[in-house]
Amino acid sequence: MSTLTYSSIISERSRIGRGPTGIPQGETTPKFKVDNLSFWYGAKQALFDISMNVPQHSVMALIGPSGCGKSTFLRCLNRMNDFIELTRQTGHINLDGEDIHSRTINLVALRQRVGMVFQRSNPFPKSIYENVVFGPRVAGLSNRTQLMEICERCLRSAALWEEVKDRLSEPALSLSGGQSQRLCIARALATDPEVILLDEPASALDPVSTSRIEDLVFELKRDYTIVIVTHNMQQAARVSDNTAFFFQGKVIEVGSTDQMYTRPQVKQTEDYITGRFG
Repeated sequence: MSTLTYSSIISERSRIGRGPTGIPQGETTPKFKVDNLSFWYGAKQALFDISMNVPQHSVMALIGPSGCGKSTFLRCLNRMNDFIELTRQTGHINLDGEDIHSRTINLVALRQRVGMVFQRSNPFPKSIYENVVFGPRVAGLSNRTQLMEICERCLRSAALWEEVKDRLSEPALSLSGGQSQRLCIARALATDPEVILLDEPASALDPVSTSRIEDLVFELKRDYTIVIVTHNMQQAARVSDNTAFFFQGKVIEVGSTDQMYTRPQVKQTEDYITGRFG
């Protein structure tokens, strides 16, 4: 795909009210500040000295070929990699100025602040309602009125309320793929996160469902900071404000999406975006 095609995507994004709003690295207080992050699975190093910022109330897209470290990096942001044995890391990840590996950090609170939605939708074998309120219930909330308010608010935020409001007691597993993924987003919103991590949320969806997810991402950034892993170059150009290009565990280039897709500073970035490899 040519650079001209991506310029057209940027122009179309501006036309429909999604003009590039990328904030240059270092020019604002970041939500995440990552310094010299390296990560290992056993003896295999997966990330090498990564330093980058994730601005608040923006969408950061992580792009790059399969196996380049995007998902590993994403899971570092809420310490999901802690569940994997024989892993280790060096460097620092600060969330609002606090090191997430500090001894004083509360892991439960961290994962409430930094929610995650995975590549394949994973609704629980419970009702639609129980899926959404699962997190607040675990946190100790039992008031039915409050739980119902949370359920409606989160389903509305996930653009799913009108489709399921009369089916809340039905099994979540009866939903379509696109609906299931939006349900998982609603479930993540129910814990009142500040950040939402999306690991290829539309990779298994049809074009219509993918478009709905993209519209949802654009709406959610008003209230949340979003980091999204995607292999779809057009999707990254459509939904993100900033983009980071990963290759073989390293960040090759990071900057505003407008600049990355029309005036990349590194030839390797240009080669990937224009389809010469990857």
